[in-house]
Parts: sequence; C-alpha cells; structure tokens
Amino acid sequence: MRFIGFIIFFVYVYFEISFFIVVANSIGVFLSLVCIIATSILGFSLVKTQGVKNFSIMKQKIANNQNPKDEIIKSVALLFSGFLLLIPGFLTDILGAVLLIPNVQEHIVRFLVRKMPIKSRFVSSQTFDQNNDIIEGEFKHKDDE
Repeated sequence: MRFIGFIIFFVYVYFEISFFIVVANSIGVFLSLVCIIATSILGFSLVKTQGVKNFSIMKQKIANNQNPKDEIIKSVALLFSGFLLLIPGFLTDILGAVLLIPNVQEHIVRFLVRKMPIKSRFVSSQTFDQNNDIIEGEFKHKDDE
C-alpha cells in the first residue's frame, strides 16, 4: 500500500518526460522549454484574475447573507489549477488549463456539492439581528495564586 504513491509518481514522471520528448522532437528543445515557461506564466495570471473575480462574488454573497459554498469549492479548484500550472510539464499544464474552464469548474462544484453529506446554513455577522436584551450581573476578579 505504501508503494502506490511512488508508482503513481513514477508513472506520472514517465508520461511527462515522454510527452516532453515528443514535443521537443517536433518543435525543438528550446521552443519546448519556452512553451512550458510561457504556459506557467499565462496560467498563473489566469488563476490570479479568476481568483479575484471569484473572491468578489464570494464577498457579494456574504454581504447578501447567502451561502458562498460554491465559490469556496471553485477557489479550491483554482488553487489546484494554479498548482498544476506551476509544475513544469505539458501534461500538468493541460490538466491545469482544463480546470480553469468555467464549465468544468461548474461540473466539479455540482459533483462535490452532491457528495457533501453536510447541509450548511450560513449566517453573516454583518447583518446579524441582535436583540436588545441586557443581562446584568456581578463579577469578582480573582488573581491566580
């Protein structure tokens, strides 16, 4: 059971290197390296812009006293996508770019929300209705001896 992680890692590395060799043979090694760096930079900027947009939607939902569960799951998908785009390699860049597509994110959100066993209720502290009940009492401050 311990070795499954190692096996998956080595299979991933094998496919990543094989795919890089295929691309490098067709367009050249230097251009392949430039493409990997460019996709990482482009993907990181896309993750940043989508993350800012998702954060503003989340703030609006919180201000309207709505549940931001979907946006939180999208943020996790964006974080995972950014991590995949940061790892050098064509396969991880392709998978990270696929996770940036909004329709794919919507399907992931629907799938995960359906699988969540917990029903949540969201109450914002900004619009919390406080009662004006006053509780009076007395206290003594005791020093630790």
